[in-house]
Amino acid sequence: MQRSRLAPAAFAVLAVLLAGGCGDPGGLRGAGPTPTAEGPTHLWPDLPSPSVPAEDYGAIEAVKVKGVEVPKGDLREVDPVDVVRADFTENPGTYEPTDRAYKETVERLKDCAEDGSGEQGRCPVLKAYYRDLTGDGRDDLIVGVSTPDDNLDIRVYAEEKRQLTQIMEMSDAVLGVELAGRDLIIRAVSSLAGYEYHTVWSWDAHQKAMLPTSDEIVRSAKGVRGKAPKSSAPKPSTRPSPSGSGG
Repeated sequence: MQRSRLAPAAFAVLAVLLAGGCGDPGGLRGAGPTPTAEGPTHLWPDLPSPSVPAEDYGAIEAVKVKGVEVPKGDLREVDPVDVVRADFTENPGTYEPTDRAYKETVERLKDCAEDGSGEQGRCPVLKAYYRDLTGDGRDDLIVGVSTPDDNLDIRVYAEEKRQLTQIMEMSDAVLGVELAGRDLIIRAVSSLAGYEYHTVWSWDAHQKAMLPTSDEIVRSAKGVRGKAPKSSAPKPSTRPSPSGSGG
């Protein structure tokens, strides 16, 4: 009888030793209570559809560029300065034709030498880059133009049937530009100190143009100060303001 009473106790002690003295057995452990999933709540479900869409800063349309031939359909054979001259003359893009920054940029383009370098550093056309952004297997042309309002005008060109076409144009207080695959990522100053915009531009086959497929405001690692708008700056966009009051 004494033995039968000790046996269960001995097994209990052994179980405790195995559980506590031999380390974590690696089994699954509970992570605590799981929050109850909540589906999206639709606010004002009875709102009528708008009759007129709001103006979109990303409403980009392809623009034909006249006066520039593309030998063999290869954009690397075209002088980027010639492309910018022809495009800027006919297409102000984000600017109004009467804007001081636009008119001064057109004047500065006259100072660019044929090899793309500027006289006395006045040529506003930066180094050109090439990347297949449309997915047709051919490199597209990416140019940046410094404007007197401290902005960078970025334009992208594609070629189709020897015709040069502008498929993207934007101007902003640019902090940096990156290429990631077939996307163009632009970092720009926000009006809110310590923040910056990250906008991803991607080719849209239906629109036949590059569209801003992602736009977000994030904390700036370098603590960039907000930029006050200038009177000669490009037309204001409908990008939401940091306070959320934008349209």
